[in-house]
Amino acid sequence: MMLQCRGQLLDLSTPKVMGILNLTPDSFYDGGKWQHREQVIAQVQQMLEDGATFIDIGGYSSRPNASPVAEEEERQRVVPIIESLVDYFPEILISIDTFRSSVAEAAVHAGACMVNDISAGLLDAQMLPTVARLKVPYIMMHMRGTPQTMTTLTDYENIVTDMQYYFSERIAAARALQINDVLIDPGFGFAKTLEQNYEVLQRLELFHFHKVPLLVGVSRKSMIYKILQSTPQEALNGTTVLHTVALQKGAHILRVHDVKEAVECIQLLQQFR
Repeated sequence: MMLQCRGQLLDLSTPKVMGILNLTPDSFYDGGKWQHREQVIAQVQQMLEDGATFIDIGGYSSRPNASPVAEEEERQRVVPIIESLVDYFPEILISIDTFRSSVAEAAVHAGACMVNDISAGLLDAQMLPTVARLKVPYIMMHMRGTPQTMTTLTDYENIVTDMQYYFSERIAAARALQINDVLIDPGFGFAKTLEQNYEVLQRLELFHFHKVPLLVGVSRKSMIYKILQSTPQEALNGTTVLHTVALQKGAHILRVHDVKEAVECIQLLQQFR
């Protein structure tokens, strides 16, 4: 499995790690933590040194019931930081985490090389045409509704089957616009109950049906800390356990808060195999 990104051809037969950089005051784990340019550069440098292949930058919290953010505010949160990071780390591969086409376009012009969209283009009709014009890889996630409504939209006839239809339709829409590099993300925690999250994880290998790279984001999520009756801050060990399961089921990219531990997980499983 190969991925073309910023002139590089990346071989995903060895899984890669995407480090999370939330430039939001209200993200569920690290909200408000990275407010100054020097802090951001230091954090990104550490993630890159720890082995991150991608850095995923977002300016709109997508946790359940998060407050909406104005489009211009989201743009102002991410674009200057992307510009600074590209200046400081010229080879960096930045993913912009947004469902808004205008933010995606501004971020790519600033130096991002991938778009990570929680809505797979369903919250902005211009997203797919914009990505097609920008000619960058596109991560499409499974979600219903919006971050404000998704917890009420968990009624599925068969969740995995419904998700397969969803991805088939969204991939076809992307291919029709000649978006070549498409990745899928099952969207753990998005419009899914605790039990549904684990059902999707248990059957994760079925998503290889689409023959595109599979990204998994479970890092420190409530599907871990609610089971363990703990907190996001205490969920690193549980995250590593679920990363191991996801890798064994063929995940190509892990989207994580803790890069070093995820890289070690990949290294040990590669040796085991």
